[in-house]
Amino acid sequence: MTYTTVQYSLDVIKDEARQLVIKGIVSRQQPIYTLCQYIPAREWACVECELEECNFLLRDRIGDLIGHETWDND
Repeated sequence: MTYTTVQYSLDVIKDEARQLVIKGIVSRQQPIYTLCQYIPAREWACVECELEECNFLLRDRIGDLIGHETWDND
């Protein structure tokens, strides 16, 4: 049996979080650790390390991670 591990960069994590917010699955107000429900458990440790290296805490809000949103129709 072969296991492959996806390498999670901060940009990939932000994109994953942004897609979950856009789909309404998670809220920008929820803590970042909420994302662990949507990332495979064997890969979560890599995500945590990347977030830590980029000075994000798991208790920080998802909105802090993905930043502000721009709207084209404003």
